[in-house]
Amino acid sequence: MEFLMNLKGPLLYLIIFCAKIIEVSISTIRLVYINKGERVKGAILGFVEIIIWIVVVSSVLNNISEDPIKAFIYAAAFALGNYVGVTIESKIAVGLASIQVVVGQKTGEALARILREQGGYGVTIIDGKGKSEVKKLLFIQLKRKKIPAAIKLIKDHCPEAYITVNDIKSILGGYIK
Repeated sequence: MEFLMNLKGPLLYLIIFCAKIIEVSISTIRLVYINKGERVKGAILGFVEIIIWIVVVSSVLNNISEDPIKAFIYAAAFALGNYVGVTIESKIAVGLASIQVVVGQKTGEALARILREQGGYGVTIIDGKGKSEVKKLLFIQLKRKKIPAAIKLIKDHCPEAYITVNDIKSILGGYIK
């Protein structure tokens, strides 16, 4: 810790910048884990996050009036850390999602069969009525990581489909492969 307090110039700026990006990225991922009910993972990440935060903040505040560039570096890294954290979170895609697809009546049965056979997804079909015609509503629950593949399969076989995607906190019963 004393090593950081005695550092000055570009090396200190680089350490502050990288450490703050890591800390904010961890914070972003921690919040996602907590929101998805993963309390232990959230707590572990919170511990690591706060240790990094204490070290970084103490090095930024040490002699800040003599070196105000540290505050600018800290703020820039905070902004970039948010971006990096969201990017990482989208790659690990924690949790579950629900996809709702609205298609024409004839297309609905065929699309449900394709989603079941080619994608291995559980699909529930409900009849619906649009402005002037009967529609099929397909409901699919899946892991968030599988959303892009499911949407591609839907769009490849039914480009005119109306698709909505929602996050789910938990599911009881049903079928998720």
